[in-house]
Amino acid sequence: MRHCRCVRPGDRMIKSRIYMDFNATAPLLPVARAAMLEAMDLTGNPSSVHSEGRSTRAVIDSARRLVAEMCGSETSAVVFTSGATESAATVLTPDYKMGKSDLRVGHLYVCAVEHPCMLSGGRFDADQVSTVNVDSSGIIDLDDLGNQLHSHQQTDGPAMVAIQLANNETGIIQPVADAAALVRDQGGILVVDAVQAAGRLPIDMAALGADFLLLSSHKIGGPKGAGAIVGVGEVMMPTPLIPGGGQEKGHRSGTENPAAIAGFGAAAAFASTNLEARAADIKQLRDALETGISGIAPDCLIYGADVPRLVNTTFFSLPGLKAETAQIAFDLEGVAVSAGSACSSGKVGPSHVLKAMGQDVDPGGIRVSIGAQTTEADIDRFLEVFTKIDGKREKKRQENGALV
Repeated sequence: MRHCRCVRPGDRMIKSRIYMDFNATAPLLPVARAAMLEAMDLTGNPSSVHSEGRSTRAVIDSARRLVAEMCGSETSAVVFTSGATESAATVLTPDYKMGKSDLRVGHLYVCAVEHPCMLSGGRFDADQVSTVNVDSSGIIDLDDLGNQLHSHQQTDGPAMVAIQLANNETGIIQPVADAAALVRDQGGILVVDAVQAAGRLPIDMAALGADFLLLSSHKIGGPKGAGAIVGVGEVMMPTPLIPGGGQEKGHRSGTENPAAIAGFGAAAAFASTNLEARAADIKQLRDALETGISGIAPDCLIYGADVPRLVNTTFFSLPGLKAETAQIAFDLEGVAVSAGSACSSGKVGPSHVLKAMGQDVDPGGIRVSIGAQTTEADIDRFLEVFTKIDGKREKKRQENGALV
């Protein structure tokens, strides 16, 4: 892994830093950087019909094909956006078109551990949004989902269900195909947040039973500022969040960002290559990390350890140590980890995911997320720092038993 070098005020030594926050953003892949630089040398507006414009349009069309191939969809059903938050705000709406006819969605049902951009309900009114419970492991309660869908008023329009394929904090993988069967039985629409799963799990829209997938470039080693809505087709589409010049076939107006989209496409192509082998290597490192922290601190609680999880994610709590205190301590030692999600403008607060799981939200959780660039040396260094932090925790607990 490439380590960055940094100097803090007053430090005499330059410290090597270790990055273990891939779920917040993955390092930019060399292939994505190369694709971006090549696209930046193109002059034309992708909507222009002259040669320069067509050259730029070809870059976007190629990226669209690569993103579609990553998730087993039709190329024409990929709509580029600025990121998954915009994608969610676009798709989560009661106003749809079925061909040329209007379609009104009656209600939105959102899993309780979803990303904030899904929990916000998009363009639905607050009274049109209901939450679906999860169990103590963070797995969606399919009985609760089934009961709510059974009680849904079909006269108001079809139900919409929003669920993550993999949770951004815990890495827990949801039984999306089982949820899709319930949604399909009630004639509903299924929106799947595949942001964390892309590049870490094989994605097949048909197997998942999703009507729409949400993707984000920077989670798979592409640049920030690019994302996508991927549909099963073009017959049913939401009314545009951003109307205007009619780009993206009218689904998302505004001149496309060719460089970011090109980088996204290159990252998608990489994500589709040797996925199983990369996952096996990463899992071995993740398992070594978890074995190490459990040996150092036997009272450490690793969330979702007994259910399917992303192979790169460890989310844990240490009794007697607040997550934000631990995060700062790791950072001072040159290790970048996260106290839960990184999508709240730097705010650190109680985890809504832990709360939904019925867990103690007071200490919070530390999320360690790694990737293909992570090395055994990085794991060893993390465990060295963890040992130091845990030692201070034990000393503090022996002194007064209070939270640090």
